[in-house]
Amino acid sequence: MISDKMAGLVKNSSVIRAMFEEGKRLASIYGPENVFDFSLGNPSAEPPQAVKDAVIETISRENAGLVHGYMNNSGYEDVRAAIADSINKKFGTAFGEENIIMTVGAAGGLNVILKTLLNPGDEVITFAPFFGEYRNYVSNYDGKLVVISPDTDTFQPKLAEFEQKITAGTKAVIINSPNNPTGVVYSEDTITALAAILNKKQAELKTSVYLISDEPYRELVYDGIEVPYLTKYYKNTIVGYSYSKSLSLPGERIGYLVIPKESDDFEDVIAGVNVANRILGFVNAPSLIQRVVAKCLDSEVDISIYNRNRELLYNSLIQYGYTCVKPEGAFYLFVKAPGEDDKAFCAAAKKHNILIVPGSSFGCPGYCRIAYCVDYKTIEGSLRGFKKLTEEYLTK
Repeated sequence: MISDKMAGLVKNSSVIRAMFEEGKRLASIYGPENVFDFSLGNPSAEPPQAVKDAVIETISRENAGLVHGYMNNSGYEDVRAAIADSINKKFGTAFGEENIIMTVGAAGGLNVILKTLLNPGDEVITFAPFFGEYRNYVSNYDGKLVVISPDTDTFQPKLAEFEQKITAGTKAVIINSPNNPTGVVYSEDTITALAAILNKKQAELKTSVYLISDEPYRELVYDGIEVPYLTKYYKNTIVGYSYSKSLSLPGERIGYLVIPKESDDFEDVIAGVNVANRILGFVNAPSLIQRVVAKCLDSEVDISIYNRNRELLYNSLIQYGYTCVKPEGAFYLFVKAPGEDDKAFCAAAKKHNILIVPGSSFGCPGYCRIAYCVDYKTIEGSLRGFKKLTEEYLTK
């Protein structure tokens, strides 16, 4: 018999993954070309050619022991140094290899840092809408997730509510910008104000509150939007990064944590994440792909592919009468559900072979997420169904 905790997790397993599996089932019945699956943030853009070349070069030319063997739990020293140098050039920071911990994607990194920081009952604050797995990641270490309600006009964080909900039990805050599911980028004004609140509360409560910045979509931004680098605004920032989206490598599970030297208890935190990396069973990030990404730090996916999708889908849905904040980054639209019942609307969409995810999964009922990291033809094929859906709701 499995544990009670796991039984609960199985019962409430990811709606996103369930919808993805449903998409495969429908495709087997109606044909893939007649099913419009917007459920999963699975990049459709190909990895850059530099990544493919680096895989071949690494396997064929490098010493096998340096490609497939164990290394420090933090990752290869030269890989970490190269990543630190790249970050410094981009953002004017001053990191070294000692500030970088290679992780099994951003999800692995978040679990490693939460394992390191949380005592049972510690509070972790996040802002709705949020990536639903945050709730599980915090629960893994018997923490308590505290959710700030959404500002559905802008989807910027509600900072007044945030300030009220910071307590002596607050250990960390998770933010995600560009945001999944809205595509909104938190502005520099927002980040500056958020950092000021955290500094004020740390002084009042005589405690350390770590700001964990979950950044798998950092490079996926449009229209010249800039994403602030948070370590420059708040010293207790820890960055969790992934190459899943920036290099279209979600299945390779490679990312890193950035932990600044000036952060509180730096040496203890570094020691903790190394041990957490090991005892959580990761041991170290995948060795081959560590060496590959170190060769591709200036590479990027062709974001024009996602921008083309964004423009077609957003403009079409607005024309049909949907309400949505235009995403500034990532590859999601977060659309207000006609009729305001997000689960009912997603069920209605499925009748047209359109698979989207209810906003309830992201702590924001009444909305639906549409992942537009799909083939352009999928969007074109879905538009008739999206239009029919609004017509059906208008006649109710």
